[in-house]
Amino acid sequence: MKHLILGNGPAGVVAAETLRKVAPADDILMVGHEDAPPYSRMAIPYLLEGNIDESGTWLRKDPGHFERLRIRQLRGRAVALDADKRKVLFDDGHFEHYDRLLIATGSHPVRPPIPGVDLPSVHTCWTLADARAIAAHAKPGARVLQLGAGFIGCIIMEALAKCGVQLTVVEMGDRMVPRMMTPKAGGMIKRWVEEKGIRVLTSAGVQRIDRGSEAGSDAPLVVSLSTGDRLDCDLVIVAAGVAPNVGFLDETPVHVAKGVLVDDHMETSVPGIFAAGDVAEAPDLFTGAHLVSAIQPNAADQARIAATNMARDRVHESRLNGVLAINVLDTLGLISSSFGQWWGEKPEAGGSGVEMVDEARYRYLSLQFKDDVLVGATSIGLTQHVGALRGLIHGQVKLGDWKERLLANPLAFVDAYVARSQQPMALAR
Repeated sequence: MKHLILGNGPAGVVAAETLRKVAPADDILMVGHEDAPPYSRMAIPYLLEGNIDESGTWLRKDPGHFERLRIRQLRGRAVALDADKRKVLFDDGHFEHYDRLLIATGSHPVRPPIPGVDLPSVHTCWTLADARAIAAHAKPGARVLQLGAGFIGCIIMEALAKCGVQLTVVEMGDRMVPRMMTPKAGGMIKRWVEEKGIRVLTSAGVQRIDRGSEAGSDAPLVVSLSTGDRLDCDLVIVAAGVAPNVGFLDETPVHVAKGVLVDDHMETSVPGIFAAGDVAEAPDLFTGAHLVSAIQPNAADQARIAATNMARDRVHESRLNGVLAINVLDTLGLISSSFGQWWGEKPEAGGSGVEMVDEARYRYLSLQFKDDVLVGATSIGLTQHVGALRGLIHGQVKLGDWKERLLANPLAFVDAYVARSQQPMALAR
């Protein structure tokens, strides 16, 4: 069979390598649209900091890796899909036919509809080309405004701070990392960042960006905020979130919501077409509702499952247990994490929760339960044994009387993990 993989990020690479293991005689073609070897976007902040060069971002450091595995590579961007004829049209006008198709096209950065957002010196931070442009402007002392303080924004902020720029961060939400942190936790992260010398404006937005010469300033850019502030800037970075790359699927039978809808085999609504990674919308571990979880570990897991099933002829053997939302973030040395349904369960649905706050020591823990199962957790400053939280949540471990103990003392989660996850062994003794 011929396997066509659209995308050469982490999902595409893991899928291609998995296919070669389980289908040694099949034809594998992996397509990426950037003029670079397959690389990790999560390594770009380290590139900006100067800790690595561009080769340090590559997913596979050996230049002959894919050739030895007989994984063919092509540069191009998919613009249309003919599912009936099993072929994909690319931006250069040529078609590729396939027997099995994997959509691993990832995401693209969102540019809000702000006047001036397309001016020079206004950049997203998503590609190696973006990194080169930012590095040219982010010199020590440069006046930089970053739009967005979500997960990706905080990673970029860390790199910018280490470059020695004068940084202002503007976030429309009422706290930092609003899609990952509870209100209390997000507020604690904001205070930590401000103590490190970064100006953070929450519940604020950018209204327009003007050329400095047009606004009576010697600065390259002048940014007007919803707060009434006008800031002179040398560089503006837009980190306002990402959206799945699904445009080429318009007017096809592949079902798309926010991302490409898949089942627990990672197969789409069209037999023989699969999806994995940032573009895939897969069933949640607890609710079964579909969600996009754009993190690299999930991308790799989904890619392995998709590739295994692509190699099988009408027989699915590998299943996704469910997507678990996971975020772990280092914000200028403050480690925070969120797992599962950290925002909580409604009391009428059997939900309950507990929150522990130690503002002086920057320690925080929130636990959320559905009946006697831990379904979500948020933490700050707890770097040891935090994997036990993930273990309890991912394993859907029934806590029994340990739930009441955790409501009284949430820091006992490690003891609960040891006691309840090893329950069959304990009973055997």
